[in-house]
Amino acid sequence: MSALRNPSLRPLSRLRRTVPWTVAGLAAAVPTTVAASMAIDLIQQRGRKSRPAPRPGTFSSTVEQSELDIYTDGATLYDAMVDAIDSARESILMETFIWKNDEVGQRFIDAFNAASARGVEIHLIYDGFANLSVPASFYRRLSEDIHVFRMPTLRRKFWRGPLRHSGFNHSKILVIDDDVAFVGGFNIGSLYARHWRDTHLRSIGPGAWALRQSVAEVWNAFHDLDEQISWVPPAAWESQLRVSANLPVHLVYPIRSTYLNAFARARERIWLTTPYFIPDQQLLRSLIEAAERGVDVCVMVPQQSNHILGDWLSRGFFEQMINSKVTVLLYTASMIHSKVATVDGEWSTVGTANIDRLSLSYNYETNVEVIDPSFAAEMEKVFESDSTHCVELGAGWLNRRRLTKLAERALVPMRPWL
Repeated sequence: MSALRNPSLRPLSRLRRTVPWTVAGLAAAVPTTVAASMAIDLIQQRGRKSRPAPRPGTFSSTVEQSELDIYTDGATLYDAMVDAIDSARESILMETFIWKNDEVGQRFIDAFNAASARGVEIHLIYDGFANLSVPASFYRRLSEDIHVFRMPTLRRKFWRGPLRHSGFNHSKILVIDDDVAFVGGFNIGSLYARHWRDTHLRSIGPGAWALRQSVAEVWNAFHDLDEQISWVPPAAWESQLRVSANLPVHLVYPIRSTYLNAFARARERIWLTTPYFIPDQQLLRSLIEAAERGVDVCVMVPQQSNHILGDWLSRGFFEQMINSKVTVLLYTASMIHSKVATVDGEWSTVGTANIDRLSLSYNYETNVEVIDPSFAAEMEKVFESDSTHCVELGAGWLNRRRLTKLAERALVPMRPWL
């Protein structure tokens, strides 16, 4: 019976026509909001002076059979990454968000080309939207023998599902010969080498397998069988190094759950660093509940990030956090871009995901969990070093101007989109 003959079916018929367009509109709202935010940021950053970022150093630990190194400055990290590329014998996999056409970006192109010339098989993924300002000719400098996938800004199969085919590729991973792997917040570019405080992890040994698998899953989701990266077996069934990777094309977003699980278990302390703090209500509640039961909860964010809209959205949470005994630290020395956390000196994470909707329920992201006291101790050293460059918000924040509070409230509807 048709909807015309049975009036009771007309609302259902309209719903079927409306829902796909509504979902498409919601999916389009995210990149549109991000693009508008980036335009505002470009205007705001004109004339802003960049300061050299502090360099706490490199911290090391061994977990199971994997050697782990924590990098806190870009120059040292890039040297280690290029050295690893130069030593590659069989394979290189890389996934990155931003790849600038500057001297650092060219250095990576030269290293990849040299590796390809000696017979190394290379697969590279970079995000199209994040590199719209980079000329396509820059990436054409890569050897024709290198497999390159630019995650398209448009031209995806949106009709198969807008949410599946609209996430940004925000992961930053490099895997060499299935044995050496890097992951963390650093993009590729001279700005990040000198002026941003960020954190990256290198794993040498069996811990590299899950990061290799993470890159392969993204590549294979967008390529035919004859172009896919082959599966390799892990060295062990379970590990103290666990990788959680968001895969929007399959609507898989596990990273948020790893944070919720860790915060729910906390008995002593939660130390969290994120460049953009725009949590959903459940994540915010988990931090507040931990603080209210006596856990030392410290959240470190930049005093001034590269996204002014993100800063204002973050500030809208601070009053509630301070009133709930959550310590808010503003990092003042430079832009801090680290996405790290430690809980109770036992659990740690280093990765690419921010505490915001884009990272936790929209983008391709990759975080490593490490359950090991010795590694957590090194992570806490990094946090303590960074905290010396912070100011703690207190009662003074609660007395800020009424106009400021009104501006924060006016931005609340933007929270679901960033």
